[in-house]
Amino acid sequence: MKIYLDENMPRHLAEGFHTLQYPEGFKKKQLIEVRYIPTIYGAGVKDVDWIPKVGKERACVITQDVNIHRRKHELELYNKNKIGMFFLRGPSKKQGLSIWQMVEALAKNWPEISEKVHQEKRPFAYTFGLKGKLKKI
Repeated sequence: MKIYLDENMPRHLAEGFHTLQYPEGFKKKQLIEVRYIPTIYGAGVKDVDWIPKVGKERACVITQDVNIHRRKHELELYNKNKIGMFFLRGPSKKQGLSIWQMVEALAKNWPEISEKVHQEKRPFAYTFGLKGKLKKI
């Protein structure tokens, strides 16, 4: 199973979570590869180009792009390609998260994210942040 981090998140966050997660997946027999979209599909790749490819892999995406619901064509593309989405939210609409806050939010929610990736029927979407748990949208 693969989880991609979107281009709006740091590459080293994807690499770090892959390094931490991959060996842990052997213990539970639930392997997860964490990858960075620009590394695989190229920097600046358009969403309409990578979404179908990620869908063919039955992968999921973690992004900070919480405005997808305003872009109906992309929302339809995510649904059509049966992608699982996780939206990482900052403390407010105008304030994003620092790298350490992203690490904290991901680490706190990783067990539930891992479970959803393996068990939830796609398409699906959840939001999460520093406070609280995953919330289905």
